[in-house]
Amino acid sequence: MAEKVLVTGGGGYIGSHCVVELIEAGYQPVVVDNFSNAVQADGAVKDMPESLQRIEKLLGTSIDFYKLDLLDKQGLEELFKKHSFSAVMHFAGLKAVGESVEQPLRYYRVNLTASMNLLEVMQTHNVHNLVFSSSATVYGDPQYLPINEQHPVGGCTNPYGKTKYFIEDMIKDHSKAEKDWNAVLLRYFNPIGAHSSGEIGEDPQGIPNNLLPYVAQVAIGRRKCLSVFGNDYNTIDGTGVRDYIHVVDLAKGHIAALKKLKDNCGCKVYNLGTGNGYSVLQMVNAVEKASGRKINYEIATRREGDIASCYADPSLAAKELGWKAEFGLDRMCEDLWRWQSKNPTGFCKSKDV
Repeated sequence: MAEKVLVTGGGGYIGSHCVVELIEAGYQPVVVDNFSNAVQADGAVKDMPESLQRIEKLLGTSIDFYKLDLLDKQGLEELFKKHSFSAVMHFAGLKAVGESVEQPLRYYRVNLTASMNLLEVMQTHNVHNLVFSSSATVYGDPQYLPINEQHPVGGCTNPYGKTKYFIEDMIKDHSKAEKDWNAVLLRYFNPIGAHSSGEIGEDPQGIPNNLLPYVAQVAIGRRKCLSVFGNDYNTIDGTGVRDYIHVVDLAKGHIAALKKLKDNCGCKVYNLGTGNGYSVLQMVNAVEKASGRKINYEIATRREGDIASCYADPSLAAKELGWKAEFGLDRMCEDLWRWQSKNPTGFCKSKDV
């Protein structure tokens, strides 16, 4: 019988792509999401994110889904009583850097409380295997590049990054206290792209907080112009440099981490990335190439909490997880454009174009 894996936040961008990879790898995902960043399509019959409904059709399967907020600890308890999970993949949480600077208390309350609830309920029900979707923001302003796992952490430049750092520490401390726990903490950078079918992709609610979905919406005509926040950084063209990774590569990295738990690995940390940094303007040019459309942009002042450059050394993941990013920049942008052009208003037809 297939192992059941709980996926928190599984209706969102990264979570939904991980659900695909879990199913294709022979696992049985059980998904919870509170719809804070997942979409229910117009006239939907099922109370399930549109991303998961499309996965069901794409793969010819059915997915166990529960509308649940991890702040609802009693609801989480009931879920664990109903299912016997072999492991948990934890994606759920607020994730926008800029928003976290503006609303720090909300980020601390939601992200930390949700994770504490999850860990406590897992402990109560003897589920001791966890893959945590962390973030490269835990490294703060890089002291050297590329960043490896030995780089100091905790000097975070925004509350979002601090919540990831605090959650990592909670998991590390708990794993140290409870010797039968195994956890893999995955630090990654900027996931982009979409499933090759064009059926699922990133559909942010409201104005996108991340670069590539905003660029794609400019290309499709939903947004007039991209604001490039700062062109005076010490980088190749003055704009911020980041390590972008195809979301399918990222999802496969989570499957590799899940398999690592079988080794009774204790608590391990891995970077997932390509090892290459690209600037904002390089990304704009790449989307222009993939879409065949001109991207209008203007230079704006720097955003608080942003840093000049951040990209990873993913060699440890290659060595210990047997994982390596397969897709380059062109493929990332081609899949991004396939999703956006096939779904100009995202999952819902009623959005303004």
